Amino acid sequence: MDGIEVTIRPATPADLAAIAAIQAASPETSQWESGDYLENDCVVAVAEGRVTGFLASRRVAPDEREILNVAVDPAQRRKGIALALVLDELARGPGRWFLEVRASNVAAAQLYETAGFERCGSRPGYYQHPAEEAIVMRFFS
Repeated sequence: MDGIEVTIRPATPADLAAIAAIQAASPETSQWESGDYLENDCVVAVAEGRVTGFLASRRVAPDEREILNVAVDPAQRRKGIALALVLDELARGPGRWFLEVRASNVAAAQLYETAGFERCGSRPGYYQHPAEEAIVMRFFS
């Protein structure tokens, strides 16, 4: 991972300010209220003693999960942190995962494809601010 050591752990209330700062610096990702992260399964990536990224997901059926949001501090991108977060999520065990990604977010779609996701549909007008189509992706293990 480009010489950077990353630890992934469950998010805590003490991480909410860092999550909010990363989200604010990542307009291409979904914008949530910071407290919403702890209502779902949320993990953070810690590198060099600070939170550098996060991933939120939820269980939607016994063998199905949805990745809701992923973001990495812009200064820490291209170091494998997002891929580490996604692969950690997929390591939960066998099952199915789904996610939506903005059609314009080519880098994120490529990241998910690298992790093994495939495109399986679209949702016109899914995103707001700005209005945009979502690409639906899936992963089966």
